[in-house]
Amino acid sequence: MTTPAEIAARHTALDVESFTHVQRLLGTWGILADLSFSDLLVLAEVRGSGGSHMVVLGQVRPSTAATVLRADLVGQMIAVEDWPLAGESLASGELLSAIASLPVHVPGSALATEGGGDLVADLSETGEIPAVPPEASIECVPVRSGGDLVAVMVRVGAIGQTRRPGRLERVYRDLYQRLASMVASGTFPFPGEELATEDAPRVGDGLMVVDSEGRLTFASPNAVNALHRSGVNTALEGHRLAELGAESSAVDHALATGRPVIEEVERRSDAIMLLHCTPLIEDSSVTGAMVLVRDVTDLRRLDRLLLSKDAAIREVHHRVKNNLQTISALLRLQARRLDSVEGRLALREAERRVRSIAVVHEILSREPGDQVPFQQIVELLLRMAEDSVPPGVEVVFRMVGDAGEVSADIATPLSVVLAELLQNAVEHAFAIGIGTENEPPLAGSVELSMHNDGVRLSVSICDDGRGLPEGFDIDQTDSLGLSIVRDLVTSQLYGTITMRSGRIPAAPPEEPRGVSADLERSGTCVEIDIPVSMEDLG
Repeated sequence: MTTPAEIAARHTALDVESFTHVQRLLGTWGILADLSFSDLLVLAEVRGSGGSHMVVLGQVRPSTAATVLRADLVGQMIAVEDWPLAGESLASGELLSAIASLPVHVPGSALATEGGGDLVADLSETGEIPAVPPEASIECVPVRSGGDLVAVMVRVGAIGQTRRPGRLERVYRDLYQRLASMVASGTFPFPGEELATEDAPRVGDGLMVVDSEGRLTFASPNAVNALHRSGVNTALEGHRLAELGAESSAVDHALATGRPVIEEVERRSDAIMLLHCTPLIEDSSVTGAMVLVRDVTDLRRLDRLLLSKDAAIREVHHRVKNNLQTISALLRLQARRLDSVEGRLALREAERRVRSIAVVHEILSREPGDQVPFQQIVELLLRMAEDSVPPGVEVVFRMVGDAGEVSADIATPLSVVLAELLQNAVEHAFAIGIGTENEPPLAGSVELSMHNDGVRLSVSICDDGRGLPEGFDIDQTDSLGLSIVRDLVTSQLYGTITMRSGRIPAAPPEEPRGVSADLERSGTCVEIDIPVSMEDLG
């Protein structure tokens, strides 16, 4: 979907400051649509059209009334001759209103061609529902930024209402007119005003109006219910919020500074209100404020439950990590007490595998959610591999790329796989033969590269060591470590693994210090490809 910024850049001459003001209006004008019970459009002059065409930058429908404009007009070109009132307002900078007949058009795609051209398809003969009613209440409000006329806001409302409007409707429409006058003067929306969030109050959630002294002149039924829940049960109108025992700092600050204020008020543990105070300005003076109020007690209770659950899960991971570290220490202690070399090696391998799992739980204990920043785990695994390099052997570890985030059910087996492969490189590519005359220790590099495209995670571990034995096949290996790696990748991670001879592509041309010139070095590369999430497996 094309954004208003792209439409403005392609079709208008608005500078950054002017469009920022328009975009701020688009972020807050849902309130205007609700107060006016009307659809709203923002139009700007098309660059190079000589004022003959306008482009629709935004459109919003009210939540308090049925929509009038059934078609989505954003990005569409509108000829001034079709909507003359909007064109006149954009040219003169005056606020204009009328009951007008509108063309029964569904505009075509204005973004398909750069120049626009004939961009309407008349459906009057097809019997389809028209995009706009033949006649509607139209009001065109000039949009100013820093004194410059940058766009026009068009209100399109239904007509034909014969009943006398109630007080709530009269108050809503009066508020719209006051805010529309601020739009025309350039004081609304306010510079630097925060854009509405998902839980920001709307007009239907509850609305109050205060005068310049902070006294309530109107409160909608939903606003009264919200105040009742927070413990205010007396008559509201004619009183300040402070006199009613309610929190009034947000209203007081908005009236004193002429700036909007958004504040969350927790009067009691079972009542949390979100207030959005908008000062009403006329001739540079604050004449009152519109206060939107929303009861967010249930939302905040859910937020706190989620935080509590998240903290409990992190605590579980922390305890699991501590238990695994205790097991690791016991295995290491037991290995030192064994006389059998094979027994010591077996316990050390088991200890290393337990420690690699503990690394995952350590990261999970610090990170909220089920996704794990695997890069942090890889860094710890590389540190473990560096610590396991025997004295007299020089191995440089390099990390290339970013693994991104993976789910916790992938992080644990993948950590064991990488820890095993890194240790395998240390022991078999460089460290075997230490202390023998025929096969001196090697020095070299191990490179771990990763790429995560959001669907698949590719990992390769390459070294420039001895290489694989002739005829090696990982599917037929009798090595316990490589058998564990193969089974984890294929059975738990549902991926593929290949192991071949091959040096690191970026390896330095000169041989590392301490390498025998007569020793053949083919290197080894292990390549793993797995789905990023188990959900991708269907």
